[in-house]
Amino acid sequence: MKAISHQPSAVTRRSRTLAGVRVLVGRARHQAGALSSGLRQLGAQVIEIPFIEIRPPRSYRPLDGALRNLPYDWMILTSVNGVEAVWERVKKLRLTRRHFQNLKIAAIGPATRKAIEQRGLKVQVVPNEYVAESVVHSLRAGINGQRVLLARAKVARDVIPRELRKLGARVEVVEAYETVVPRSSRTRLQGLLRDPRLRPDFITFTSSSSVRNFLELASGRGRSLHTKQLQGVKLASIGPVTSSTLRECGLRVDIEASEYTIPGLIRAIRASCRQLPKRGLTRLS
Repeated sequence: MKAISHQPSAVTRRSRTLAGVRVLVGRARHQAGALSSGLRQLGAQVIEIPFIEIRPPRSYRPLDGALRNLPYDWMILTSVNGVEAVWERVKKLRLTRRHFQNLKIAAIGPATRKAIEQRGLKVQVVPNEYVAESVVHSLRAGINGQRVLLARAKVARDVIPRELRKLGARVEVVEAYETVVPRSSRTRLQGLLRDPRLRPDFITFTSSSSVRNFLELASGRGRSLHTKQLQGVKLASIGPVTSSTLRECGLRVDIEASEYTIPGLIRAIRASCRQLPKRGLTRLS
């Protein structure tokens, strides 16, 4: 009889390529799931401390007015948060899919497209690269004279409205939600970074807001972030816009995803992790 090998298979070894590695996920609490679960499936120890809190806008009047009338040719949504915020108002206003039948929709990336399609609507445009500049490039043919609704966060880059207006589009920007600093994360984050035994191997950044909020939470009132707090930590960015913000804030970009998505970020961390020495896990409360 052939002896049975108890050595882990190649598939098992590959699936645990982040074993012994600590990763700090700073996504908003309700959005951390996909990133955290993907990392845990590879064996990582995930620490969730949100850098962002999503809040409703001060007034829904502009968004509600735009949704009720929809005198637009296009609607652009640049995040899953935007999709969720818009559809909360769609339900509140008791609008149906028929209300959107003459509207074309552009989504900044596959996650945003999926969120829209889950609401029963079709997405006409998803750019090849999941950044604002690529959205503009994808829409540039035939956008002249078109009316465009851009529903987004209160604070966001103005690339899309500025560049589409240059191409002759009539763009209306409405606030669907705002991002704020979650003050409750301050103590946990500062404690984590102060103690070398608890410090993560990686910190993930999935937006420019996450970078700025991280700095505010980690630095403390009237203090700047000390370089020792990031000693031995790799900063992982989801894409070039987030990387640019990291550099503007005086931080390194150790890893940048080549595909600007959560799966792309996980793959980038996994590739980088092959260069890290293995070390024991420290349980966090």
